[in-house]
Amino acid sequence: MSMREAINSALHTALREDPRTLVFGEDVGRLGGVFRVTDGLWHTFGEDRVFDTPISESAIIGAAVGLAMNGFRPIPELQFDGFAYPAVDQIVNQLARMHYRTRGAVTMPVTVRLPSFGGIRAPEHHGESLEALFAHVPGLTVVAPSTPHDAHHLLLRSVRTDDPVIYLEPKARYWDRGPVGRRNDEAPGGTVEPIGASRVVRAGRHATLIAWGAMVRRCLQVADLAAEDGVELEVIDLRWLKPIDADGLAASVARTRRAVVVHEAPLTAGLGAEVAALVTERAFRDLAAPVQRVTGYDVPYPAGPLEPRYLPTNDRVLLAVQRTLEY
Repeated sequence: MSMREAINSALHTALREDPRTLVFGEDVGRLGGVFRVTDGLWHTFGEDRVFDTPISESAIIGAAVGLAMNGFRPIPELQFDGFAYPAVDQIVNQLARMHYRTRGAVTMPVTVRLPSFGGIRAPEHHGESLEALFAHVPGLTVVAPSTPHDAHHLLLRSVRTDDPVIYLEPKARYWDRGPVGRRNDEAPGGTVEPIGASRVVRAGRHATLIAWGAMVRRCLQVADLAAEDGVELEVIDLRWLKPIDADGLAASVARTRRAVVVHEAPLTAGLGAEVAALVTERAFRDLAAPVQRVTGYDVPYPAGPLEPRYLPTNDRVLLAVQRTLEY
């Protein structure tokens, strides 16, 4: 199924599992969302559990906090990543801190769905890469799937936790199709995969490419191109952006001795800097070259026609690989 369908399926499952689960946001009800991710939920579960809200992101998150304090498990949607800024006050000062503020007496089982990143040539404010902003906030878990399988299962993993999760959906991948199988924890006697586990998407031995969200496919394309010249690149899908799988990254770099981090956000203080620091701290003796970063530029995320000039390209990533192999 497509990633859009996989997320829709996970929302159906979450709503069926627990009558306290609610889905709400701008146009998510009768319309089914601007990307039709919530299509059919309103008809199946009714307007008491799937409903539209006013165009007020701070009110959406404020309502989610209040509902969670009263025993519900909200899944609010903020329609586009660029619309999240008005809700940052509620996210940082209420959602992320309530458990801490109440010394554990109040949990915040809220999963904020946020269509994220670029790649669809949308207008201004409809494409951003805000993972570093949310990963910096104590109390938040941040996740970004790259495949339909992970989109389905990581969403359910997020919804089932009692902590607040920022779930970043790569909207450029909504129409990518792939298998959605059972997870190990769904089998008899299976174990629950821990929050924070990365995934080796492609094994390699010359360098490690580290990415998340839409950039994972970019790195796989680069790995295919590099293989034509005999360079075997390992590709790591970070998946959980907080907590970060530092041990998994170190294990990969121990095999390849080189690392390149690829993300859409601007370079300065981007999440790639944290990844590079963790790799250096955990695998310094294994590194044969400095960690390279391929990112967006230090400018506002551009609209429409300028996106291809901003986003990391195959050539830019290959150049970074070449640089690290020259050491």
